Amino acid sequence: MGGSLGEGVHLRTMTPADVPAVMQLERTLFPQDAWPEEFFRQELAQAEPQASAERATRRYWVAESRNPGADDVLGYAGMMCVLPLADVQTLAVAPAAQGRGLGTDLLRLIIKESQARGAEDLLLEVRADNPGAQRLYRREGFEQIHLRRRYYPDGGDALIMRRRLRPEHPRRPSSAADLRSDLTDRGDAHE
Repeated sequence: MGGSLGEGVHLRTMTPADVPAVMQLERTLFPQDAWPEEFFRQELAQAEPQASAERATRRYWVAESRNPGADDVLGYAGMMCVLPLADVQTLAVAPAAQGRGLGTDLLRLIIKESQARGAEDLLLEVRADNPGAQRLYRREGFEQIHLRRRYYPDGGDALIMRRRLRPEHPRRPSSAADLRSDLTDRGDAHE
């Protein structure tokens, strides 16, 4: 899968050959929380094309520059989907590419893929001390549902956030009293 995310940016499926460049960016952006290289390789083993489409529970992308002489990897994103849930595994944008909407584009890509796979909710963890990322997630419809204390290796807390991908089912009356209340609200009840 190849595509465009904006002027000068090309999107494609991440491969094991991308791991060294991704790791360089990972260590720059997340010095205390960087994933080990082996973790990326394990994740990719569960993603297409390494895993068959019906068995793949992961999907990873790389956003790269089309401009000659520029750093190749501008960002990357990954997700896991085990129905009924999907999870943002990682999302990163190189410092030189930040502020141009690439993070939003990558997040929307994960949302779209999660919906296509039939997920009901999309979850993620974000550092409690990262207000910029939190703003991005809130803009895209995520809400905080939990706080995990000391989640990160340095003792930092994580906010657990969720975006509903399917509308909730309408509330069904749970008792005769609820049913009467619903009918009264519509004017159908007899006194």
